[in-house]
Order: sequence, then C-alpha cells, then structure tokens
Amino acid sequence: MASDLAATTAVPADRIVGRPGGRGRRPAARRRRTLIAYLFLAPFLALFVTFVIVPAVFGVWISLTNWSPFRDSQDFIGLKNYLDLFTAGSTTSADFWNSMRATGLFVVLSVPFLVVVPLFIAVLLNRKLRGATFFRTVFFAPYVLGVAIVGVIWSYVFDTQSGILNHLLGLFGLPSDTPWVVDTPWVWVSLVGVTVWWTAGLNTVIFLAGLKGINTDLYEAAALDGAGAARTFFSVTLPGLRPVMIFITTTTILASANMFGQSFLLTNGGPGNETRTAIMYIADQGLSQNNMAPASAMSYVLFAFLAIISVVNFRLQRERSEKAAS
Repeated sequence: MASDLAATTAVPADRIVGRPGGRGRRPAARRRRTLIAYLFLAPFLALFVTFVIVPAVFGVWISLTNWSPFRDSQDFIGLKNYLDLFTAGSTTSADFWNSMRATGLFVVLSVPFLVVVPLFIAVLLNRKLRGATFFRTVFFAPYVLGVAIVGVIWSYVFDTQSGILNHLLGLFGLPSDTPWVVDTPWVWVSLVGVTVWWTAGLNTVIFLAGLKGINTDLYEAAALDGAGAARTFFSVTLPGLRPVMIFITTTTILASANMFGQSFLLTNGGPGNETRTAIMYIADQGLSQNNMAPASAMSYVLFAFLAIISVVNFRLQRERSEKAAS
C-alpha cells in the first residue's frame, strides 16, 4: 500500500529542479513562448519600423542637407536649416514662427474646452439617467467622421451668404452676416467650435471610463459628511480622475498642436495667414514648394517643442498628485 502511494505521488525526474532534464525543459518552453510572442508582434514591428523609424531617421538626414527631388546630388550642410529658423530675415524664419504662433493660439483656445466640456458631459452621463447610452452614442458619433466630411458639413453651415447658422441667427433677430470663416476673431471661434464638436466625444468616453473606476464608497462617505455636489466634485471626482486628466490633457495638447484639416478646409489658413498652423506651413514648404530640407528641420523643431510641453505637463501633474497625497 505504501509503495503504491509513493508511486502515485512521485515527481517525475525531469520536473525536479536541479536535475538536467528540469533545467533544460523550462528555458526551452520560455524561449518558445517568447518566440511566439515576437511572431505575433512581427507585423506591427515591421510596419512601425518601415513607416515610423525609417522615415524619422531619413528625415533627420534630410534636415542636415540641401536635399531636393530636383537636385542630382545632396550636400551635407549641417545645422544650417535649423539656424535659418532662428535667424531673423531668413526665407523661412518669419513665416515659420507666425505659423507656430497660430498653432499656439489654437492650442490655448481649444484645449480648455476640449477638457472641460467632455468632463462636464461625462459627469452628467455617469448618472443613472434614462437614455444615457443613446446620448453617449450621440456625443461620440461625430468623432468617427473623417476630417474631409467635417470640413464639407461646416463649410455649408458657416457660409456667409447661404449658411444655415447665419439664417438661424437672422430668425432670432441677431446679426445674420457674421463672417465665420473669413475674418478674425470669428475664424478662431469657428475652428475651436468645430474641433470641440468633432473630437470632444473621445475625451468624454475616456472620462466616463475614469469615473467608473472611482470607488463609490468615497461618494457615500462624502454624502455622510454633508458634502454638496460641488464639494463632492472637487474633493472626490477630480482627485479620482487625476491620472485620466493627465492623459487627456497631454494628448489633447498634442492633437491640437497638430491641427491641419479644419484650418485647411474651412479657412485655407486665412484671413491672410492668420490661421495657417505649423503643420500647414510645413506641408506647403515640403510638398508644394519642394523645400524638403527646411520642412524637415521645421518638423523636428515642432517635435522638440511638443516633447518639452509633454514632459513639463507630466511633471507638473505628478507634483500636484504628490502634494495632494501628502
């Protein structure tokens, strides 16, 4: 009986740590799992290297030369393209920094709305309301539209002569000849309004997911302490959404700084070059004017600014989180 029990409970020799069989099988299984993981990642890695890493490295090389599709040979000129951007009177300096100013203005005007409005909508939808799913779909639906469709729709809405918006304003006795896309400051109102309508749904969904992750016991404790709606929002909801807020703020800044389609389709950078963003100017220089080398340098200067802004934003938010925790 004892021998039978020992036979049934005996550990196979190749499973015992320290035996040659045990040491050989585990690394082999681990290598096999690692290989399978890399095989699944291979399509993405191939696309990432082909369309991100290689173009990025090639772009750095172009920015250090006088590269042009119409020139037989390209000469290495070092940092000249970068220095020209910071040299007053150069052919690219003034226009580039004017486009950077337009980009910064759009970021400053749009980001607060793209954070506050989705947060407000998410808080409302997070309550147990009838038809909440329907309204979530309504707010998110514009985000699935392409920028070309958005541009066509709102160009008809903003048309000065026959646009529906001016027509509705006229029905209520308001000015019906507002130049929404041809004069300042209305061009900025139009661009910000269209962007909020188009993209706020994504941030709303992210905020909703963050609200679902807040412990309901905190709300119950706040209610027992007699906290009102405003006190509960600032003491429970906002602290619980801090990680989500950092993510949304950073990604929204980056997305707004890369704005192209709205301005290109609605205002064409006008009036004058008032709404010509950095991406528009870079695309014009590189693709229309065939000034690939200066355009590449502009791209990396813009990238450097966005990287600095992202790092500063993360550090500021982290410091606030640490102070709140302490």
